[in-house]
Amino acid sequence: MDSKNKKPATAVIHAGLNSPQQGAPFTDGPCFASTFHLKGEADSADYQYARFHNPTWTALEKGLSELEGGETVIFPSGMAACAAILSSLLVSGQTIVLPADGYYATRAYAEAFLQPNGINIQLVATTKLLDIDYSDVDLVLIETPSNPLLDVVDIKRLADKVHTSGALLAIDNTTATVLGQQPLSLGADISMSADTKALNGHSDVVFGHVSSADKQLIERIRLWRKLAGNIPGPMETWMVHRGLATLDLRLERMCANASKVAAFLNTHSSVKSVRYPGLESDPSHRVASAQMHHFGFVVSFDLGEASLAQTFLNNAALVFEATSFGGLHTMAERRARWGTDDVSQGLIRLSVGCEHVDDIIHDLECALSKIAK
Repeated sequence: MDSKNKKPATAVIHAGLNSPQQGAPFTDGPCFASTFHLKGEADSADYQYARFHNPTWTALEKGLSELEGGETVIFPSGMAACAAILSSLLVSGQTIVLPADGYYATRAYAEAFLQPNGINIQLVATTKLLDIDYSDVDLVLIETPSNPLLDVVDIKRLADKVHTSGALLAIDNTTATVLGQQPLSLGADISMSADTKALNGHSDVVFGHVSSADKQLIERIRLWRKLAGNIPGPMETWMVHRGLATLDLRLERMCANASKVAAFLNTHSSVKSVRYPGLESDPSHRVASAQMHHFGFVVSFDLGEASLAQTFLNNAALVFEATSFGGLHTMAERRARWGTDDVSQGLIRLSVGCEHVDDIIHDLECALSKIAK
C-alpha cells in the first residue's frame, strides 16, 4: 500500500520501517558509530562519518518524510531545527517576519544572532499575518496554532500571499504535529517541529526536524547541519522513532480529553477566559476546522491574577507544573512567569495528557475550588 493512502494510525506505526525480512527484527537498534569503513573514493559508501549521516537518522528521516510529504532533516532540538532554517536561508540585508506572539526563543535567537549580522526582523501577531505587505520580505516563519494563545492563520491563504511577493513560508507545526496539520500540502515551503513535545511524547528526549518538498531548500539545510555539526545522537533518534509509532493513539486520547477539559473550564466561574480552537466560540475555530485534523491538546485559560494561578497550580495534584507540553502527563504552567510572553499574569497553558479525563477534570475542579470566591 502506498504510504499516502494509509490511515494516520497505520502510517505512524510503519513510518520508516524496512520491508519485512525473514529472521530480521521489526526495527533496527540505534547505530553507535563515529566512523565507518570507507575504502577508495569518498563517495563510495552510503555512510562515511557520523557528522554527515547515520543509519538510525536515515530510518527516522524516511518515516517523517513519508508523513510530511517532503524530504526531512532531523536535529538535536526544536531550536536547532529553527536555527538551521534561519541561519542557512538568510543573508545580510534580507528581511524575516516572525510571530510576535509565538515561541519566545525563536525571536530571541533572531534578535541575538541574525539582527547583528544585518538581517531585518519584522514581528507580526498571528491574527495580523494576512493584513501586511510582504513585498520586501524574504522569509516568513510563523507558528500556528500560536503558543500560548492558540491563534490560527489560514496557511493556504498566507502561502499564496507570501509567494506572490517572492518570499518563502515556513511553519512551526509543533503544537499541531504532522498528524494534526499538513503545512506542505497547504502550500508552505517548509514544515518544522520541536519533536521534544508530542511527536516523541514521553518527556524524555529533546529533538526536532525540518521538512520540505523543495530539494534545493532541504539540501541547504542539510549542508548547514553537516558543517555546523548540529547533529542528533543515535539513541535519541531511535527513541523518537519509537515514540512516533504511538503518536496517533496518544493524540486521539489527548485531544478528546482537551475538548472536554476546555468545555469544563469555559463554564467555570473562576475562569476569566479560555482559548481552545475546538470551542465553537473561539476566534480560531473556523480556520482550525478547515485546515486541522484535530484541535490539539493544549488549552490556555486565564485566572486573572498571578497569585490565583499559582494557588491553582499548587493545589493541582495530578497536573505537573512544567515548561513543556505534549507528554503523556498533563502539564501546566503560568506563562507570564518567564517575562517573555505578552500575556495575562494569570494565564495558564495546560497540556492535557493521556490520563482518564474524569480524573483530570476532578483534579482541576478541586484546584479551582481553592481560588473560588
